[in-house]
Amino acid sequence: MSAPAGPAQRSALLPVRARELFRGGLVTPTAGWCDGFAQANLVVVPRDWAFELLLFAQRNPKPCPVLAVLDAGEVTGPVLGDGDVRTDLPLYSLYREGEAAGTREDVLDVWQDDLVTFALGCSFTFEAALQEAGIPMAHIDQGVNVPMYRTNLPCEPAGRLSGPLVVSMRPIPADRVADAVRITSRYPAVHGAPVHVGAPGELGIRDLSAPDYGDAVQIPAGHLPVFWACGVTPQAAVLESGVPVAIGHAPGHMLVTDVPNWRYQVP
Repeated sequence: MSAPAGPAQRSALLPVRARELFRGGLVTPTAGWCDGFAQANLVVVPRDWAFELLLFAQRNPKPCPVLAVLDAGEVTGPVLGDGDVRTDLPLYSLYREGEAAGTREDVLDVWQDDLVTFALGCSFTFEAALQEAGIPMAHIDQGVNVPMYRTNLPCEPAGRLSGPLVVSMRPIPADRVADAVRITSRYPAVHGAPVHVGAPGELGIRDLSAPDYGDAVQIPAGHLPVFWACGVTPQAAVLESGVPVAIGHAPGHMLVTDVPNWRYQVP
């Protein structure tokens, strides 16, 4: 199956076809893919750390909204259809003993039977609703990965797990910020409303042109940087806390699920 040629083709693709492409070696950020279907963050830890990760998510629900948890060793589940968490993301990040251990296109060779997979809500899920309301998404329009930043705000720790809040940023026209807040607040399972508007220095972000993850975007005149809690947060905690082995999605390279977006929308 050939890769879709442009944004319209990526948007129209079904999740099963997208996962087939990623399984076949296509590496790409997934913003704008499979319109109408939810995307998810992935974090995988040994069973010995799973309760602490679940507690960390419960204590920090904005960055870590749990959509599904698989049993130890399981590689598929109800949000995945025929998918496999070891092969069906476009790119993975690997961590060992609190150190980044590179990226890879699948994790078959490092998989262990005691690993527990968490799927967490992703803000890519509500981007279609923002676009339908006429609010532009700079990273999609500019063909880059969404910018993400480590902040100076600590998450509430859980046992051995601790780390900073990570946020994603989207420039929003100043006169549409209230609309963006209203629209995204209807998606609490995928981070919900923004955590901060403007003034990046208040989050400890010194330079918007130098994101910690993803790519910088051009901020048009009359736009404000708007920050949402980001599902890379537990990966920052895994890194800071010295988990022996952990797997995550490479930032911006998400798990495309079979769940329709509307399932995560509230009135």
